Amino acid sequence: MIVSCAPFRVSFAGGGSDVAEFYRRRRGAVLSCAIAKYAFVVVHPYFNAAKYHLKYARTELTDRIDQVEHPLLREALRMMKIEPGIEVVSIADIPSGTGLGSSSSFSVALLNALYAHQRIFAPKEQLAREACMLEIEKLGEPIGKQDQYAAAFGGVNFIEFEPHGGVTVAPLTLPTALMAELEGNLMLFFTGSQRDAKSVLADQNKAVAQDAATFGRIERMVELAYEMRDLLIAGDLDAFGRALDRGWQMKRSVSAKISNAQIDRRYDAARAAGALGGKIAGAGGGGFLLLYCPKAAQPAVREALRDLQSLDFRLDWSGARIAFAQ
Repeated sequence: MIVSCAPFRVSFAGGGSDVAEFYRRRRGAVLSCAIAKYAFVVVHPYFNAAKYHLKYARTELTDRIDQVEHPLLREALRMMKIEPGIEVVSIADIPSGTGLGSSSSFSVALLNALYAHQRIFAPKEQLAREACMLEIEKLGEPIGKQDQYAAAFGGVNFIEFEPHGGVTVAPLTLPTALMAELEGNLMLFFTGSQRDAKSVLADQNKAVAQDAATFGRIERMVELAYEMRDLLIAGDLDAFGRALDRGWQMKRSVSAKISNAQIDRRYDAARAAGALGGKIAGAGGGGFLLLYCPKAAQPAVREALRDLQSLDFRLDWSGARIAFAQ
């Protein structure tokens, strides 16, 4: 039995620059971190050697890959040339559609599990690259490349996306005390709504490709990602938190689907209570609200958002891994 896991991610700045509509014209860049909340994939030989047994929100039992209804499972099994006689089970710490990159974390964990099932070691860069291939090229999802690399590598990373399609991951090696302070000052609150990011992203990608003003906004968001990287390196966390707010104001202007009156009201309440900045995680429209808030102000922020479920978390430093094999 193989148990594989890959962390979810929180993006600080640069989202939207990891899609081909942008980085083919100008280098993209994202600053993000992985958190210790995971997508798990369990792979086990199945008793019936002629069947694929797949368990997620549903259960599928079939003898042919082309009959598999779950798109990621079907294409991963096909890409890896996995024969019948296998059972695959998917479990996650957090539901999908909440802005933390769950589908890409699942893809990375799935590929790692299937490689381990075949007694093959796959490096993190390979897992990320092939997860991008699986989701973007084979399934045509309107997503970017940042989630797959964040899930595979773990840690706090500055990720650049080159016009030729290459990806460079630069881990931020910061002092332990600074990382602990950053971790302690980040807060996540669930807005109560899950959404399909595809419609938000498709709308955003179309605007990036066709509208010069939208492309310019993403350019400024990339510049902010470099600035926020430098603020972290300099150890200026409060300036980093305030930069998050500037990034959110840029991001919400890209598409009308990114924010709404309820999100704006929650965000304004958190800022009034002492949060220095924040943003909706992922594509927007719902999911988790990320905040940067000094410890002293956190009780007031929790009170201001008392009707929202908070998520306590730590940073993940290991990335994708095989948690158990027997």
